Amino acid sequence: MAILINENTRIVVQGFTGKIGTFHAQDMIKYGSNIVGGITPGKGGQKHLSLPVFNTVKEAVHQAGAEASIIFVPPAFAADSIMEAADAGIKYCVAITDGIPTQDMMTVKNFLCRFPKEQRMILTGPNCAGTISPGRAMLGIMPGHIYIAGNVGVVGRSGTLGYEAADQMKRLGIGISTSVGIGGDPINGSSHRDILEKFEQDDETKVVVMIGEIGGPQEVEAGIFAKENMSKPVVAYIAGLTAPEGRRMGHAGAIISSAGESAAEKVAMLKDLGVTISPTPAAMGATVAAVLAGI
Repeated sequence: MAILINENTRIVVQGFTGKIGTFHAQDMIKYGSNIVGGITPGKGGQKHLSLPVFNTVKEAVHQAGAEASIIFVPPAFAADSIMEAADAGIKYCVAITDGIPTQDMMTVKNFLCRFPKEQRMILTGPNCAGTISPGRAMLGIMPGHIYIAGNVGVVGRSGTLGYEAADQMKRLGIGISTSVGIGGDPINGSSHRDILEKFEQDDETKVVVMIGEIGGPQEVEAGIFAKENMSKPVVAYIAGLTAPEGRRMGHAGAIISSAGESAAEKVAMLKDLGVTISPTPAAMGATVAAVLAGI
């Protein structure tokens, strides 16, 4: 079992015929993901990578049974693409696009809230690496070969730190159930807490790795949820211990603006909540191995 996607998930690529969409669609197809077509307005009826092109997501849902989508649409149009996917009945959407205006994402969040919770599309991103269930499906831009199947769930704001954790665990023979990138923007579709809840419900996942960074309250909120609701141990690494207050570091959301948002404060709070902390990025794999050994 995996969360969000598996080998049967019927996927469409929004921005399919563009250079970036084509490149990553080829990678996902090669990995074994069940890509059933793509969306490029005005090119409906054509074939691309031997798959059908649709004008709209609604057509892809009705004609190809699409359940999930991935967004490779330029920032100015990406919010509309996300909302189109939700309106068409897509269940899970990954927004890879970086640089979507914050105001646009506020509009997206408000739009998604119009749907009843049980019918609301799950969104991860924007500005994320995507989601992978090793050996089953890849819905993203990550290097699939560094992931092996196993029982550790990963959720992170940073794509590259997610890759690092996966590579370290692979070298130790530790596999991943699903790895989810939620993106580093100030407003994103799903929080750490949202994904921890899904991992808690997944029988295959035994340990969860949470990769966070400075800025915002997400990691601590997830820690509170874990203490109160999770039976599975959580390992966390928080990037940005040396980041100066008030300066943006990498991700748009990685800026300390209030108490409790620095890496040191988050680490202290998470420790108090019973979360196991990896002291450095180089120790993520070893920290997970130690936690697994104690289960």
